[in-house]
Amino acid sequence: MPLVNLKPVLREAKAKGYAVAAFNPVDYASMKAMVKAAEEINAPVIIQSSAKTIKYYGHKAIIGWMREIAGESPVPVVLHLDHGKDVDMIKKCVEMGWTSVMIDWSDKPFDVNLEQTRKVVDLATKAGIGVEAEIGEIHGVEDDMVVDAVHYTDPAEAEKFCRELDLAAFAAAIGTAHGYYKGEPDVKFDLIGEINRRTNTPMALHGGTGLNDEIIQKCIKLGCAKINISTNLKHVFIDSFIDYHKKNNKYEPLNVLGAQYEALKQLFKEKITQFGGANRGSELLSKVA
Repeated sequence: MPLVNLKPVLREAKAKGYAVAAFNPVDYASMKAMVKAAEEINAPVIIQSSAKTIKYYGHKAIIGWMREIAGESPVPVVLHLDHGKDVDMIKKCVEMGWTSVMIDWSDKPFDVNLEQTRKVVDLATKAGIGVEAEIGEIHGVEDDMVVDAVHYTDPAEAEKFCRELDLAAFAAAIGTAHGYYKGEPDVKFDLIGEINRRTNTPMALHGGTGLNDEIIQKCIKLGCAKINISTNLKHVFIDSFIDYHKKNNKYEPLNVLGAQYEALKQLFKEKITQFGGANRGSELLSKVA
């Protein structure tokens, strides 16, 4: 089926108590592996392009790949812009056919963030697509952006923000981090619970790589309906390529790429299943069509 809006996908996931996996692709093959993995276990999936990836390939190439890969797919597939900070890039994604965009002005004052996000929500609503936005700054490195310290989300600000905006997803700084964790993550479960009670908006959990299953399941139970995986993907992408070549020592590119594709597909199936998305694809179709 055609690419679908993020909003009904996450609302259904939150209502049913599971989370939809969101992966950051790096090329055509990784996108294809994401969709194929979702199809094999009958699950929805979110393919989220970073600004860096869009700059590398261009909007036209990415939307063309996704329409080819997902156009006949029997499961819901969302094409999402992750951490959009450039308003012109966000507008281009909306115009070109992305079905969800994130505006991340979390480093700006609250009123500025709210006003700019409102403009993006108005634009996206007219196009029939969803919006993710963020308050608080999530620690770590994402798309070459470095945040040295967590600026936790204020629940009162989150409530006001989500009350005034019709968001598909709300990203909050709750103790997770982009990249691999160097110590034990200090996830603020009470904060997650309070924000979700006050906003009633599906929460996007950034920094999913490296969290153990106990933390993941508790976050889902508290209202996290979208879980982002990027760093884990990057490591499998590179390590599987190198490992295959070391073991076989043959300079046949398609064989190496095939091994890489299968390794990525396995990772995607594992994460989708862990987050509870397996066997949820078919039941979503009537809600997103």
